[in-house]
Amino acid sequence: MQNVTNFPSNSSSHSRLPVVIKVCMVIPVFSIFLYCIAVMLRVFACHRRYLDSSRYILFAHMLINDTLQLLSSVLLFLLVMGLVKSAIVFCVPLLFISTVTYQNTPLILATMSLERYVAIFYPLQCPAAWRSDRIWIIIMSLWLLSCMVVVINASIGEPNPALASPLTTPVLCLPILLNLSPIQILFNAAKSIFFFAAVAVIILFTYMRILIETRKLRQDSVSVSKAMHTVLLHGCQLLLSMLAFSIPITETLIVMHAKWPPEDIAFFNYFCFILTPRLLSPLIYGFRDQSLRGYIGKAFLCCLK
Repeated sequence: MQNVTNFPSNSSSHSRLPVVIKVCMVIPVFSIFLYCIAVMLRVFACHRRYLDSSRYILFAHMLINDTLQLLSSVLLFLLVMGLVKSAIVFCVPLLFISTVTYQNTPLILATMSLERYVAIFYPLQCPAAWRSDRIWIIIMSLWLLSCMVVVINASIGEPNPALASPLTTPVLCLPILLNLSPIQILFNAAKSIFFFAAVAVIILFTYMRILIETRKLRQDSVSVSKAMHTVLLHGCQLLLSMLAFSIPITETLIVMHAKWPPEDIAFFNYFCFILTPRLLSPLIYGFRDQSLRGYIGKAFLCCLK
């Protein structure tokens, strides 16, 4: 499973960043994100025209997916920071949700890019699966694929002898508990490279096709230009998601040039390369949309009043 909050359990040294400061950094940022997401979902719920568009349905699905990912990730972070131990049977659901939603993100971005491609090239003969009343089939397929990958990863691992009794053995909820065998590490690396590479190819293909065919299509050039910018934005969102792959590099650089404790390095990587990109990605997309931006601004003003 994806290593989301793999913090060492020892935090006693006086030179280490206090746990309170770490928590005070994470909770406000997450609360602001949660508030913004709640406002955007409320806009979707109050305006029927968004629910009649496959594009906005997929965007709402991305908001829900990222909210679940960050919620489970932050809960795991708080449990580890508080050194709270619980039975492995209670940790597995959090780890499962965190990993599945992490896996889901690039798949959603690829689907949103393909939706823009279909909307531009087949405006009058849209395939049934891409219509707003059928898009749930594609969404469920994404969840099924993500769940299957996580289940396969768990099934190929070797049993942990330290977890002989999953109902009574107290452990810290760390992903490493379920990723001990070398074959799981290899599977995770191969899976991540394959999925992100495939999504990158899909986004690049849709962008280039829209770019090449722009002059041939008898459509409003403004709408085609917006579609190109949307696909390009999905590429930027994918790059934000891929920042997690830079964690081994940053760990090596920090160890070489700074004498940080292991848990401070882990927190730095978590905050900068996992938490922050997940916060920025949906917010950038939501506030960029001119239609949504107006409703979001009004919602914020109402809340402030």
